[in-house]
Amino acid sequence: MNTVAGLHAVIALLEEQPERVRELWVHSGRDDARMQRVVQLAREAGVRIEKVSRKRLDKLSSSHQGVVAQCHPLTLAAEAELELRWQGLASPRLLLALDGISDPRNLGACLRSAEAAGVQAVLLPRRRAAPLNDAALKAAAGAAERLLLVEVANLARRLDWLKSEGIWVVGAAGEAEIPWNGADLATDVALVMGSEGRGLRELTRKKCDVLVSIPMSGAVGSLNVSVATGILLFEAVRQRRAALASSGNRP
Repeated sequence: MNTVAGLHAVIALLEEQPERVRELWVHSGRDDARMQRVVQLAREAGVRIEKVSRKRLDKLSSSHQGVVAQCHPLTLAAEAELELRWQGLASPRLLLALDGISDPRNLGACLRSAEAAGVQAVLLPRRRAAPLNDAALKAAAGAAERLLLVEVANLARRLDWLKSEGIWVVGAAGEAEIPWNGADLATDVALVMGSEGRGLRELTRKKCDVLVSIPMSGAVGSLNVSVATGILLFEAVRQRRAALASSGNRP
């Protein structure tokens, strides 16, 4: 069982995947509009609700906001599902591939940025990657339940498949000469982010059509991977909105 804590995360869970929720614990002293929404969704889904003290919730989570859900683990989509749903993804497509991120909190933060930026699918390697555990789900703040998360057996082969489907593969690398805003991210794009410390694996790097970097002006040599992911994703959002505006359409 996983525990999911916090209003945003629990509401997303109850809206998107209520069948995963086994039991809900809510603070007996909180009855505002957002908590009423949580309780309403839980009742509609037939979820057992128990009102408990803040002290008990504090034992379950350090930042629960008055609600904790016990639920079955999140199941990742198979690669076959991505292929099945591929034609239904609106163009320009925006995908995110995470190449071996090891910290669950970084994984969750990347997923949160991905959902906010409108990413249509996130590719997660089956091996040598952070688990989608309670810490990751907490950092994702409900994003994990709203995204298409695809478990891939071999990331390099899946990138080859994306390229065969017309996807421009853009990798992040600190030594790249092209700045983050110098690549065309307004077209069909898959952004590939490497692990903390090591960055992209060599084979993954070779599969990228272009590598970009985020120049550092201070003494710090690099950004946290979740921060860098957010910067690149929202550069893609900016370019796409600019392209829509120049074509006479509202973003």
